[in-house]
Amino acid sequence: MIKVAPSILSADYVNLQKDIEVVDNAGAEYLHIDVMDGQFVPSISYGAGWVKAIRPITNMILDVHLMVQNPERYVEDFVNAGADLVGVHVEATPHIHRALQMIKNAGAKAEVVINPGTPVEMIKPVLYMVDQVLVMTVNPGFGGQKFLPETIKKIAELDQIKKDQGLDFDIEIDGGVNNETVVAAYQAGATVAVAGSYVFDDADPASKVNAIKEATK
Repeated sequence: MIKVAPSILSADYVNLQKDIEVVDNAGAEYLHIDVMDGQFVPSISYGAGWVKAIRPITNMILDVHLMVQNPERYVEDFVNAGADLVGVHVEATPHIHRALQMIKNAGAKAEVVINPGTPVEMIKPVLYMVDQVLVMTVNPGFGGQKFLPETIKKIAELDQIKKDQGLDFDIEIDGGVNNETVVAAYQAGATVAVAGSYVFDDADPASKVNAIKEATK
């Protein structure tokens, strides 16, 4: 069964604590926090202060996804604010090894992220040092996009690398995830599924968390 990471990008910010408690009680293991700088992606979101505010109200894994240029500048701020896991895009920095090393040195788990147009080959040199790989299954920056089925091949490729090299990283997917699209991704080797609008645009977010889990039993 896949682990579920509801994305607060689609939550009700005015009633954020209530939305977090609902998905927490529904059994979601992660809380996905998208950080956008208006440069790496067009949108702008929130900073480390949000993570600091969220940390006391949930025991879920705080999964911070930095969609920002030169993420090294912000890594320590987010870890100090309470992030359990920090993801950085290989496309966003010329120093991906250093960025991942900084996350580990700060005391959090490290994740490398690849966009739909980026081949797995680009991250092979750092796979030995990561706790999680995030495969973007849409182009980053906006919620509500349709799942890109061609990304399934990357998930399968990463799963094969894990087996061949004896590695132990999670494979997370993000974008267009629902109880239907998650099935092929899970079968290919995905272990964590981010879901934003599918969960929080529904009147009963808990039922959507459960639907994703049920689809991957």
